[in-house]
Amino acid sequence: IKRIIVFFQINLRLILVSGKTKEFLFSPNDSASDIAKHVYDNWPMDWEEEQVSSPNILRLIYQGRFLHGNVTLGALKLPFGKTTVMHLVARETLPEPNSQGQRNREKTGESNCCVIL
Repeated sequence: IKRIIVFFQINLRLILVSGKTKEFLFSPNDSASDIAKHVYDNWPMDWEEEQVSSPNILRLIYQGRFLHGNVTLGALKLPFGKTTVMHLVARETLPEPNSQGQRNREKTGESNCCVIL
């Protein structure tokens, strides 16, 4: 009996601030940091003007939220077989949540955090 291993991948379309896009395939186990490193190591030729100095400053934005480096695609429950769009930006640090938004979340008990433990 032969065993067949099905390997599911997630198609990400990354958009730069300039509007340029490129699609990449990733595993659900890949984290935001893994993706940043892969994109940096395989920087598209037509993105030459946007080349950054280090993968450590590349940040992913999904549904308006910055993803922390340890968040995996699987944790975001991204669909297989469909293209998911994320923005890719160069930024040294993640932004602090604004105090007004923080107060509103405390009042409603709503959480908009991207880290899933």
